[in-house]
Amino acid sequence: MQKNLLLLLSLLFIHYTNAQQLELSNQAEISVLTVGPGNSLNDAFGHSAFRIKDALNGIDDVYGYGEYDFDAPNFYLKFAQGKLNYLISKNTFNRFYRVYEYYDRTIKEQVLNLSEPEKQNLYNYLVNNYKPENRGYLYEFFFDNCATKIKDVTNITLNNKVIYNPPKDLKEASFRTLIHNNLNKNSWGSLGIDLALGSVIDRKATTEDHMFLPKNIYSFFEHATIKSNNKPLVKEHRTLFKKKKPKTSTSFLTSPLFVFGIIGFLILFITHRDFKTNKQTKWLDVTLFIITGLIGVLILLLWFATDHIGTHQNYNLLWAFVINLFLIGQFFKTKPNTWFVKYIKFLIILLCLLTLHWVIGVQVFAIGLIPLLIALFIRYLFLVKHYSNQLS
Repeated sequence: MQKNLLLLLSLLFIHYTNAQQLELSNQAEISVLTVGPGNSLNDAFGHSAFRIKDALNGIDDVYGYGEYDFDAPNFYLKFAQGKLNYLISKNTFNRFYRVYEYYDRTIKEQVLNLSEPEKQNLYNYLVNNYKPENRGYLYEFFFDNCATKIKDVTNITLNNKVIYNPPKDLKEASFRTLIHNNLNKNSWGSLGIDLALGSVIDRKATTEDHMFLPKNIYSFFEHATIKSNNKPLVKEHRTLFKKKKPKTSTSFLTSPLFVFGIIGFLILFITHRDFKTNKQTKWLDVTLFIITGLIGVLILLLWFATDHIGTHQNYNLLWAFVINLFLIGQFFKTKPNTWFVKYIKFLIILLCLLTLHWVIGVQVFAIGLIPLLIALFIRYLFLVKHYSNQLS
C-alpha cells in the first residue's frame, strides 16, 4: 500500500513538474529563424525554424522540421520512394547558431507579435509535436517541408487568424522557376532537378505556394497581419549572423552545358565522319540507346513507383525513351528490319514534340541537355538515311 502511494505521489510530482516547465513567463519570446542557403544542393534553399526564448525559465530552444530518421527500417528505399518519415528536431539555440556560423550561413530572426496565450499555445504544440509518437511526418518538398511547417504550425496555433499579404515584389512564377531562382541553371544540381521533376512543377504557384521556400516564409511573415486586431505578425526583425564569404561561382568548364557540349560535338564529329565514309559507328548508337533507355527507366520509376508528387508527368521520356533498351540488337544485324527505320523516325518526332512542349511551356527542360538533344536529333537523321540506303 505504501509503495503504491509512493508511486502515485511520484507520478503526480512528475506531472506537476512537467506542467510547470510548459508555463512560459511573460518575458518569453517566440521567433522564426531563417537560415540562408548553403553550398550543396540539399541546403541550397535555406532552412526555417522556431525559436523559443524565455530567460526566466532558462529556455532558449530551436524547433525545426526536416530531420532524417536514419533509424527507420529500409531507410534508403523509403527515401527513394518518398515514403520516409522526417522528424521534428530540437536543439539549444547556442548549438543551432554555432552550426550555421561554422558553415557561414546567414541567420535572420523575426520575433512574432503574439499574446501570452498565443505564445503558450504555440509552445505547447511544439512540445507535444516533439514527443516520440508525434515526431514523424511524411515530408514533401513543395507542400510539407521545413518552411511550410512554420506556416502550418502558426496557422493551427493562432486559429487561422493570420493574413499573409503578398510582398510588393512578388511575381507570378511556376514552382520550377522558383527553384531556378535559387540555383544556377547551368549546374549539375539544376540539371538533376530538371531531369527528375516533371511538368507538374511547371504550373503557376499560388500566392501561398510561394511559401515552400524559407526566404519566402521570411518575406510573407514580414508582411503578414493578424485578423483580430490587424497588428503585424512580426514585431521585430534582426540579422543574428551574416554570411562572411561571397558565394563561390562554379567554373563553366565543369558545367553541364560545357560537358554535354563536348559530348555533343563528339557525336556530331563521328556522325559527320560516318556520313563521309558511308559507314556506321555501331558502338556509338548502342551506347546512346543504352544511356537514353536507362535514364528513361529511372524517370518511369520516379513517376510510377514513388510517392513524390513532383516527379509525375515527366516529358523527359520524349528523349530518354525506354524502348531503346529492347531494340539494341537491331544494330548488330547486317540489315535492320524495315520497321526499325520507322522507329528511328518516331524518335525524331518525339524530339520535335519535346521542343514543342518546351516552347509552349508545358515543361521546361535542362539547358545543359541542349547540345546532347541536338546531337541525338542529327544522329537519328543520319541513321534514317544510312539504313534507308541499305534497304533500297
